[in-house]
Parts: sequence; C-alpha cells; structure tokens
Amino acid sequence: MEISMNLPAFYIDDLIKTALAEDISYIDLTTDLLISEDSISRAFFLSKADGVLAGLDAACRVMELTDREVKVTKHFRDGARIKPGDIIAEFSGKTAALLKAERTSLNLLQHMSGIATCTAECAEKIADTKARITDTRKTLPGLRSLQKYAVLCGGGFNHRYNLSDAALIKNNHIDACGSITEAVKILRSRLGHMANIEVEVRNFAELNQALEAGVKIILLDNMNVSDMAEAVKISSGRAILEASGNITLGNIRETALTGVDIISMGALTHCVKALDISLRFK
Repeated sequence: MEISMNLPAFYIDDLIKTALAEDISYIDLTTDLLISEDSISRAFFLSKADGVLAGLDAACRVMELTDREVKVTKHFRDGARIKPGDIIAEFSGKTAALLKAERTSLNLLQHMSGIATCTAECAEKIADTKARITDTRKTLPGLRSLQKYAVLCGGGFNHRYNLSDAALIKNNHIDACGSITEAVKILRSRLGHMANIEVEVRNFAELNQALEAGVKIILLDNMNVSDMAEAVKISSGRAILEASGNITLGNIRETALTGVDIISMGALTHCVKALDISLRFK
C-alpha cells in the first residue's frame, strides 16, 4: 500500500538538521576543498535489492535542506515495492550539497525501507489469519516516529507511541503492587476515561486474574504456541490477546494460527537490516 508521510515538518526538519550537524560539523573536508561552489550535478537513488520503500520524503527533504534550489523528481511513493535497478528518485542541484546530503539521506532511506521490508515479510506470513503485526517501543532514540511510520509502510500497525498513550501493566508493575487485581483496581480509580488498560501475563493463573478483573487487552508474555492456543480457549473472546516475546519470521505464522489477535515484534525496529539503496551521480 503506497502512502505519504504526514509527520509534522518541524519534527522532520529538526531531526534532519541534527543528523546533518552530527555528520558535517562545520566543514566537509573533502567536498568543500574539492568541489567548486557553482558546480551543478544530477544524481539519483538506485535500488539494489527487492523490498518495500519507506522514508523517501524524509530522504528528499535532506536534499532540500542542503540546497534550497535542488530539483527533486520522485518515481515511487512510500509503501511501493521496489526491485534492483529501480531509479527511486532523481535530483538536480549543487554538486557539493548533494555530496554532503548523501550519507544522511541514505541512512534514513535504507533504515526505514529495511523496517518496511521486514514488516511486509511478516505481514505476508499471516495475511490469511486474523492476527495483526505491530511494533513496540524498542526503537532508536529520536527516530521512533519515523520507525513506526516505516512499519505502516510495510503493512503493519503501531503499538503505543509512548508511555502516555495507554496503561500497560507489566510484570514489574504487578510484582511491585502485589497482584494484577490490585494494580488494575488502583489504575481504574485514577485513569481518565480515554485511556485503555493492558495487562502482561506470564502464566494461566495471571491470565485468569486479568480476565476476572475485566481487562480487555492482555499481553501473553513469552508463551510457547501451545500455551498461547490454550490462552485463546480460556479467554474465549473476552479480551484482545497480544502475543509478544521471541517471535521471529520463522515462527510468526504458527503464533498467528493459535488465534491471538495481535503479534508485537521489537525486532521490526531494533535489529532490522538496512535495505541496499545507493546514490549515484549521472
């Protein structure tokens, strides 16, 4: 599914400016001493692998921030399938600016496309089941919105963006409060009406506690597939069940076939392989 990035411009620009400042500091010793200021060149993003595109708008914005007069022509949109040899976008502008923007733009484009590609592979594995693939909060500092957007490009869905989105009672919260029942009781007395509660459970006893407390979203933490299937039977539709922990491309399908509703994977964002894309000059 092809989509466009609607993240706030100030967020994208601030992120890019931080990345450029980190990479260039005050001078590019190679480009500034080698390339004349009036030199103009044409360049293009070239796909060298099969995958799903994500981050093209952000990558092109890097070019625009380094050269206000650069001309950009996009041949694909985020969410599109790309293959080796595809020219993703073309640029015409100051040679020095294109060279300075190259690494930062490719870092974003390769990383986000890698996330989208990995997500698409997982989503395709479970396409005929009711389960949804989602991300987690295991993201790189400062890049969460871009990484979660890339998951959408790959056909996945987003979990919480941050700790303010919903209350997720995890095992350490439970241990600190003494029980699921007590933790849920306290939260319900203090939460606003717009916030959801999800509870992480490690075994059937905790699952039953959560169900008895009327929790509508339950996370099955590191359960094997047979236990997940049993949890689905025990729940019997009383709660949305989320499978999480040690889920890979190799076991995602059998996880989905247990009947769970959500499969969350930190691996989509925290250990993804960058998609092979390069910048070439004409």
